[in-house]
Amino acid sequence: MAGDADRPERVSLTEKAAQLLARLTETHGPLMFHQSGGCCDGSSPMCYPDGDFRLGNSDVHLGDLHVGGIERPVSVWMSESQFEYWRHTHLTIDVVPGRGSGFSVEAPEGVRFLIRSRLLTDEELARLGS
Repeated sequence: MAGDADRPERVSLTEKAAQLLARLTETHGPLMFHQSGGCCDGSSPMCYPDGDFRLGNSDVHLGDLHVGGIERPVSVWMSESQFEYWRHTHLTIDVVPGRGSGFSVEAPEGVRFLIRSRLLTDEELARLGS
C-alpha cells in the first residue's frame, strides 16, 4: 500500500492472489477491486479493468496493492456503508476454486477472489487514526 511507512495496511493479498492478478493484468490491463457488500457475489471483492467500475463519492479507498510484474498498483475500494462494518479489520484478498460473479475478471478462470479478515490491533487502529 502506498503512503506513510508507519501507517498499517488495511488490505493485502496472498501470494496465490498476486500470481492470479499478474496473469489477469496481462489479459485485461490495469485492474481494480471494489467490494460493495451487496447480496450474493456483491459481498465478494470484485475485480474489474481499472476504470470499468464507476466509483462514487461515498466509496472508500482502502489502499493499493503492489504486485511484482505489474507496473501499476491495483487499487482497492469499498462502499462507505460496507466500510462501517469492516473499519476495524485488516482484509486479505485470497483466491479459491469455484465460480464467482460473471462481472469479475477472474470468473472464466474457474476461481474467485474472497476476503479473509482479522481485527486490527489497538496499536494499528491508533496509527490509522480510527
